[in-house]
Amino acid sequence: MQITKRPLFYWILHRYHGLQALLFVIILAGLFFRVIPLEMQKRIVNNAIKLQDVELLFLYCGIYFGSVLLAGATKYVINVMQMVIGQKILIELRTELYRHILQLPLQFYRNMQPGTVISAMTAELNVIGYFLGGAIAIPLTSLLTFIVFLGYMFMLSPLLALLTIGLYPFEAVLIPLLQKRYNRLNKKRIKTVRSMSNVVNEAISGIHEIHAYASFDLEEQRIKNLILQLYDLLKQLFIVKYGIKFINNLFQSFGPSLLFLVGGYLAINGNFTLGALVAFLSAHEKIYDPWKEILDYYQGMQNAQVRYQQIMKIFDLKPEYPLLPEGRDVVDFSGNIAIKNATFTVGNNIRLLNRVSMEIKAGEQVAIVGFSGSGKSTLILCMDQLYSLSSGSISYDDYSISELSKADISHNITMISQHPFIFTGTIRDNLLYGVRALQKDSAHQLPGLDDQLKAIYDTGLEEDVIRFGFQAVLTKECCAPFKDKLLTIRHNISSRLREQFSDVIEFYDMNNFLHYSSIRDNIIFGDCPTGKFDIKNLPVLKPFMQLLAKTGVAEPLLHLGLDIANQTVELLGEQESDEFFFRYTPMQPEEFSQYYEVIKRSNGKMPTREKDRYLLYLLAFRFNPGFHKIAGIDPELERKIISVRLLFLKNVAMLKMNPRDECSSDKPYLQCVKEDISSPFMPFCSNQYLYSRPLLENILFGVIKSREPISEKLSNLLYSLLAKDVLDDVLNVGLDFHVGSKGDRLSGGQKQKLAIARGFLRGTPILFLDEATASLDNISQRRIQDVLDAKQQEGKTVVAVIHRLENAELYNRIAMLQNGSVIEEGSAEELLARQGSFYKLVQGHSSRRA
Repeated sequence: MQITKRPLFYWILHRYHGLQALLFVIILAGLFFRVIPLEMQKRIVNNAIKLQDVELLFLYCGIYFGSVLLAGATKYVINVMQMVIGQKILIELRTELYRHILQLPLQFYRNMQPGTVISAMTAELNVIGYFLGGAIAIPLTSLLTFIVFLGYMFMLSPLLALLTIGLYPFEAVLIPLLQKRYNRLNKKRIKTVRSMSNVVNEAISGIHEIHAYASFDLEEQRIKNLILQLYDLLKQLFIVKYGIKFINNLFQSFGPSLLFLVGGYLAINGNFTLGALVAFLSAHEKIYDPWKEILDYYQGMQNAQVRYQQIMKIFDLKPEYPLLPEGRDVVDFSGNIAIKNATFTVGNNIRLLNRVSMEIKAGEQVAIVGFSGSGKSTLILCMDQLYSLSSGSISYDDYSISELSKADISHNITMISQHPFIFTGTIRDNLLYGVRALQKDSAHQLPGLDDQLKAIYDTGLEEDVIRFGFQAVLTKECCAPFKDKLLTIRHNISSRLREQFSDVIEFYDMNNFLHYSSIRDNIIFGDCPTGKFDIKNLPVLKPFMQLLAKTGVAEPLLHLGLDIANQTVELLGEQESDEFFFRYTPMQPEEFSQYYEVIKRSNGKMPTREKDRYLLYLLAFRFNPGFHKIAGIDPELERKIISVRLLFLKNVAMLKMNPRDECSSDKPYLQCVKEDISSPFMPFCSNQYLYSRPLLENILFGVIKSREPISEKLSNLLYSLLAKDVLDDVLNVGLDFHVGSKGDRLSGGQKQKLAIARGFLRGTPILFLDEATASLDNISQRRIQDVLDAKQQEGKTVVAVIHRLENAELYNRIAMLQNGSVIEEGSAEELLARQGSFYKLVQGHSSRRA
């Protein structure tokens, strides 16, 4: 049965029978322990107290307390089991529904807002899950408890019992009437909340347009109308809700007063014992609890039913194609495609495809061209089973597309679109995404590293991935396989190629001031894994600040910070929006207002407030002379900083210092001990890997003298130096670069190359490209075309929608579409010779480019 056709109670009646049976047994046990205290109350009054029997009193009280404890324990177990059962059912419900949603036709998503789907799958299903857990336990427990307590009350006094139950029919009539009103309002509330979710989702997705058009008031009005509508609905909902509560409380309060009147009269006249009256009143108080639970259950059931029905109504469509083939294995295509009278209509019988017919042989490369709106992409989407033809047929070998499952299509066809979706995760995750989808077939295994790297090289993405790898900060485990190779390369650069790299790199040198490193790095000359020597901690680190004061560096650094703050505030005034300017100052844009107030308070003098001085020290420690041109640093201060560095490493970081350098007898050098990443301090040692620094800095043992991460000159030097196996190691590291949400850390071209590499890696016999290379440069397009030519040699069939007509000659055959019909077909040379529609399209394209 399709999931959207199942009633709500299907999930309860067809799931976890063993757990539900165990729950029923615990409920029965709990009933016994809930009745015993009532009988004990009667016996304590009528027997123990009346007879003044202390031993009997202790016995009855002990039984009473034990029963109360066991009743509470069983109630706790019942609640926990309800939660477990409900959440287990909800896991299955949510999983199956999500699977169903993903298989719905593509046209469904054209008219469906993502916010509606998200709301239905998350918050709305949670409410249903809470109900499902107690769908059987709550009414069963409450009904049995009600019957048991009522039976006990009849045993004590039939008259009083009849008076008690006489009130409940009125409640049973009024509550459902109010509940129906509540359900109607709740449906409207759910619809309004979904609309709000859609508006917010649309605004977030289109935030660039909102900022570009400054349409903040317009978007605010859209959401405000819905907020007011929701307020009105919630107001009515709570009026009805509290009305139901008022009726419950009214009947609950009226019952005891009637019982006191009648029961008291009977007791005075000797027709009812005092103990029985106490027990009856206690039972009456307790009998209302299960009654209230039954009413609450009814309200919860109505609410869950409304939500469930509305959710299922949204997705009540049948997937057009089965996920797996029935009664056979997944088929293997040879690559032959036959299209006969393919027609696709939308809306008011608008034909996007009109009786398209063509045949493509296995191993052919066919280009589909035409003006915008001619049906090129629609044809590809129909061929990939993403759209269903209105009439006509598409066949692969002897299999009609209408008879094929999703697994058949996915196993044999790879589709690469013009605007591919990049999933949140790493480059590797996205690269292997399509192959992982094929792993259901045992014939497909995940490609090894060599195949992954080949796909990256084939699409020209290797330079970007290598750059990501160079910028990665590696753990000891990730670095271990190639650490020794990197340290060997570092030694070669430092010893043999230092002069070649010195124009672009400032090498770490303990005896020289580092102009392209921060003042903090100049002094610390290393990193601390615990964060003890982070910039934000240095101004309050007493041993460190005492060292600066003792060496006469603290005061100059404080003046440097004040100078930077003064210059930045003076140049920007009260305008803090010039982000380009902040590249030349260690001050962050979000800190400008703080420093503006500091300068305003100081009135040209050195601040005395500790907080203000802390902020100035932050600027000084961040200051990087090579990049921050807002201020300068004199040679004398540079020499002092070098002296402080040596004292810091020896006295604060507690490192061993040898009295001479490896190359110079009058300069000290670091004596690095065995590598220990658990050490509280890791200095910049030439024979150790710096785990807190990027991979590139570790290879170079220095920092780049440019804001550009890898300049052309540095890139050429690295490529000439690094062997292919080392570059492959860096590539492997780069594959773990996190692309961000929807790939927003990648450029459009990088996304396109990654999508093409993902498609190539699948190795299917048929490849569809829907303007897949449109956003790439000519060199990248040519490179990918070479790969496609190689795939043709392997017998792969390629069908590509192309926009750049100069690439048409690279294909075996061209199909020209116009108004949804194929009007010309042949090789580029043949079509140009005819000087028909394709010729005119090429001429128009050439004139526009000129």
